Amino acid sequence: MPDTPAQPYRGSLMMPSLEHASVADAMHPGILSCPADVPLADVARMMTAHGVHCIAVMDIARDRSGESLVWGIVSDLDLMRARIRAGGNETAQTLAKQPIITVMPSTPLREAGELMLAHDVSHLVVIEPESQRPVGILSTLDVVSVLAWGDG
Repeated sequence: MPDTPAQPYRGSLMMPSLEHASVADAMHPGILSCPADVPLADVARMMTAHGVHCIAVMDIARDRSGESLVWGIVSDLDLMRARIRAGGNETAQTLAKQPIITVMPSTPLREAGELMLAHDVSHLVVIEPESQRPVGILSTLDVVSVLAWGDG
């Protein structure tokens, strides 16, 4: 996986303002994923164990090199809704939101926030421009963090 930019100012008054921040300034580097056939109970355990609010669902499609591609995202709210209301035995594949919305690390953070609002999603997959491989996740909380520290 390509190197992702360091985030030396996360949670400090040195965070750039929303007007000057890029996705790289706010995103969480790395991506937690699971295969499409994983039961939702296991997805919930992964979220809890790693303290994250979404899991990327992979393995449905592959690129030319045979690598798994991100196919969808399962958020904690999606999971809670499915388990409380349906209570069934769905898998990550049946719950994954599609299509995923992607941004690049250099995308202005305001633009990424506008994408979240326009598509009514709480997470974007950050992709590396040359390889198109996922390098991180940007959440609404990441954007709010910039609002809290960068615009403070």
